[in-house]
Amino acid sequence: MCGIVGYIGQSAVQEILLSGLEKLEYRGYDSAGIFVVDRMGNSHLFREKGRIAELREVVDFDVPAQMGIGHTRWATHGVPSIANAHPHQSQDGRFTLVHNGVIENFQELKATYLPDVALTGNTDTEIVVNVIAHFAKNDALTTKEIFREALKVVKGSYAFALIDSKDPEILWAAKNKSPLLIGVGTDFHVVASDAMATIQLTDQYVEIHDGEMVQLTNTDFAIETVSGSVINRAPYKATVDAADLEKGMYPYYMLKEIDEQPAVLRRIVQQYQNSAGELEIPNELKQAVQAVDRIHIVACGTSYHAGWLGKHFLEKMAGIPTEVHIASEFSYNPPLITGNPLFVFISQSGETADSRQVLVKIKEWGYPTLTITNVQGSTLSREADHTLLLHAGPEIAVASTKAYTAQISVLAILAATLSEENDFALIHELGIVANAMDSIIAEKEQIAELAEAYLTDKRSAFYIGRGL
Repeated sequence: MCGIVGYIGQSAVQEILLSGLEKLEYRGYDSAGIFVVDRMGNSHLFREKGRIAELREVVDFDVPAQMGIGHTRWATHGVPSIANAHPHQSQDGRFTLVHNGVIENFQELKATYLPDVALTGNTDTEIVVNVIAHFAKNDALTTKEIFREALKVVKGSYAFALIDSKDPEILWAAKNKSPLLIGVGTDFHVVASDAMATIQLTDQYVEIHDGEMVQLTNTDFAIETVSGSVINRAPYKATVDAADLEKGMYPYYMLKEIDEQPAVLRRIVQQYQNSAGELEIPNELKQAVQAVDRIHIVACGTSYHAGWLGKHFLEKMAGIPTEVHIASEFSYNPPLITGNPLFVFISQSGETADSRQVLVKIKEWGYPTLTITNVQGSTLSREADHTLLLHAGPEIAVASTKAYTAQISVLAILAATLSEENDFALIHELGIVANAMDSIIAEKEQIAELAEAYLTDKRSAFYIGRGL
């Protein structure tokens, strides 16, 4: 998981890119870089190992640049290093590329198109940018045609942002399985992995779907499929509150997000309570769930653990047999599916690639789907039949806190609304939980002292209990 920001417009681009990357640093922090083009058409590349703070130290803010791309990396191909940091440039220096995702056929691409190219790093991205340069050897092709020819031979997941130094008035982008959005302004455009990276610039965003490529100028944008079909898609308004993205008085996002949990629980109860004071989910979803005889929960990581609690709630409260699956394994080893099931996808971001791969397969099989996510308008939300939102606000810290408790709470509400028993009891219980969280958070200084005394020099911890 890595982060991309690109900008073309009228403002000084260095701070825009760095500020956006700082918002995305939760997506990767072993190296980072930006590439900018100044008003004279000269290009400038800055890369550094480590956090965005280290990158800031090497960036020249005096360069009068109004266009650029940036990337923060979590190593997949190659160790963390300046050589492996993005952006990557083609050997001839013409093309510069940032990339999220994994190219499955990178070895085949290298053998076919780059047998004599000496690579400087160990990333699949450097291979792709040189493949783009390979197609540019045909002088009859435009930049759009060069990019399209490269996309036709690349296999895997990717979000690309590309600059051609011979055509520095245009920013190019493309997407397949990895998240990427267009941000729309009056005299600028951006691309970003997540709206939170550029929400301070605009709240108008356009989705990019798989298999599409994008051409951006400071005044306009155009979307086409790789095969050349023109796509017209209107912007939507992102609901991210820019104030929620700031740490405020907190030294770390994780402390802020721990403290936000009681408010999140109260907000969830408010969002899922009707005028009669009862918990309620959309009637269309309720009817769909009541019609099934089994639920399959699909998730990764922390969301997978929330799914196990969801299984407990759905079986004990709603009486629906429930299974829990790790998304990354499901596609390779799907279970035997019988009867009339519902598939529930849990994802904080709504962009989890493994879960989305399963969702595509389930839609092909014709089964109903529900996404439980924190991000309205995310890929998993758009593509599923139904969505339940977590209402937790942006979660920046890598270790999930408020999104996890929100997932558990929404799963409990789903189960309670399907139960034949009165669900007023759950409203009362969630209120007790929120108050208990407040009490524990108020004791954070004492808890910090316990952690310091008992845990800082220990290698292992054992948690002993029964059941979930």
